[in-house]
Amino acid sequence: MKVGLFFGSFNPVHTGHMIIANQIVHLTGLDQVWMVVSPHNPLKKKSTLANDFDRLHLVNLAIGENTRIKASNIEFNLPKPSYTVDTLTYLLEKYPDYQFVLIMGADNLETLHKWKNYEKILQNHEIYVYLRPGSNAQITFDNHHITILQQFPLLDISSTYVRECLQKGISIQYLVPDAVFEYLDGSTMYR
Repeated sequence: MKVGLFFGSFNPVHTGHMIIANQIVHLTGLDQVWMVVSPHNPLKKKSTLANDFDRLHLVNLAIGENTRIKASNIEFNLPKPSYTVDTLTYLLEKYPDYQFVLIMGADNLETLHKWKNYEKILQNHEIYVYLRPGSNAQITFDNHHITILQQFPLLDISSTYVRECLQKGISIQYLVPDAVFEYLDGSTMYR
């Protein structure tokens, strides 16, 4: 099975995340996309993160009945902070017959050289890169494992913006999937 790993804080998951996951699973040779909820990205501040299980719940709500996209808590029981190379090693031990592909925005590819053992990731895994508004479309890595997905819409929705709206009492309807909107509408999670 060929599985795309879409890592993220998903703090909270929004419509842009879901469009990317859905487009990738339908326009590439992937069998599934796993949305890996990261407990702590070493390059981000942990203080703004909602509870891990709350974020996982929101991702499950966003996915709904789609069987080709799954929420994953695989990093919850791994050492913190989460390093992608360590998660990949664990997944390959647990699922030796699977092929794992990383899914990331061009902005993340631009900082890949800061990741722990990034050379090992580049050597052993394909990376599907979607473009993001404001990111450099000229990718500095010349690697046959990197595929730039040109046909995707440029989405300028961020979890930071969604959180800011919630804190200001501004509706987030249509910024997040309907089930996530209904859950957060009466919640104090980000207020």
